[in-house]
Amino acid sequence: MTEPPHPPVCLLVTGDRGAGKTLFCRALVEAVRALPGPPVVGGVLSPRVYEVAEQVGIDVEDLRTGQRRRLASLRAPGEAPLSAATQLWRFDPEALAWGNQVLRAATPCGLLVVDELGPLELEEGRGWPAGVAAVDSGAYTVASVVVRPRLLAVAQRRWPAAGVVEMEGVAGVAAAAGLARRLFAPAGLT
Repeated sequence: MTEPPHPPVCLLVTGDRGAGKTLFCRALVEAVRALPGPPVVGGVLSPRVYEVAEQVGIDVEDLRTGQRRRLASLRAPGEAPLSAATQLWRFDPEALAWGNQVLRAATPCGLLVVDELGPLELEEGRGWPAGVAAVDSGAYTVASVVVRPRLLAVAQRRWPAAGVVEMEGVAGVAAAAGLARRLFAPAGLT
């Protein structure tokens, strides 16, 4: 990959649970893929899984291949959590390992998506360390990194030049196409 005409851009996508962070990332991916000579997209999305109207899990999706695996399921009563920070979910160690493999192969790329870096990664050094390393590498034009509001300051200390995209519903998701055009404009960042 040749050197980009500008330094890589890191966007920290944040918002409360259900604010549309994953939907924004998916919309950004779709908008980038619709550009002429589309930039390569790499990384992972972590969409929620519902049965009827109740969230029962979280999947991990490889953005290059579309493959999906169940990353987490609701923890059974009395089942020990992976971490104090993950009380609600039982994480599948094989899906975590697969996600790390996908993230190690994600760069170099035009758009890197890491949905999400949470307490496992940013506080405990577990989960998806390959996602943290991919963002640290700068081997992308733009990185879209999902972080919860309580971890935003931690992420900003690690990536001080990162911009912040605060999600507050569909308005943020609708802005993804315009953002993609601006970030990947032929003349570089404007």
